[in-house]
Amino acid sequence: MSTLSFTSQICEHRSSLLLSALKFTRNPDDADDLVQETMIKAIRYENMYKEGSNLHGWLYTILRNTFINNYRSATRKAAVITSTDLQQHQSSSNRHVNNGEAKFVMEDVNKALANLDTVYSVPFLRYFEGYKYHEIAQEIDIPIGTVKTRIHVARKILKAQLKMYR
Repeated sequence: MSTLSFTSQICEHRSSLLLSALKFTRNPDDADDLVQETMIKAIRYENMYKEGSNLHGWLYTILRNTFINNYRSATRKAAVITSTDLQQHQSSSNRHVNNGEAKFVMEDVNKALANLDTVYSVPFLRYFEGYKYHEIAQEIDIPIGTVKTRIHVARKILKAQLKMYR
């Protein structure tokens, strides 16, 4: 199947995808963005589609997974912003003590990361930067299960080294 005919078939499903996206996002603009992102991913991964299978089901799966990934990413970012806001609030109430304390904490975190074996630190830092497991696996050229295990082990090591800050 040519890319042009595949693209035209995808476009036929746009209205039904938009309805599904509206149910997920409850916002017309966000739904449009989600459908557009789905279309781009579908075209990018056209080679993954098996001709003769359910195209609408394949597109819906991409739509749903994209929404879930975006939601998780937004939740993670909100958690970081919330903790940053909390630190700023604490530092504003007692600026001199908390700035010094924050400096020591960051030094300890950086030392713990530096002591972490690169086998664990590279996947952990990539995940912390927002990369998805499969992207990390492709970059490092290791199985996705290994990436998950290494991130888990890195967290465990860092928790043990930084347990004084709980």
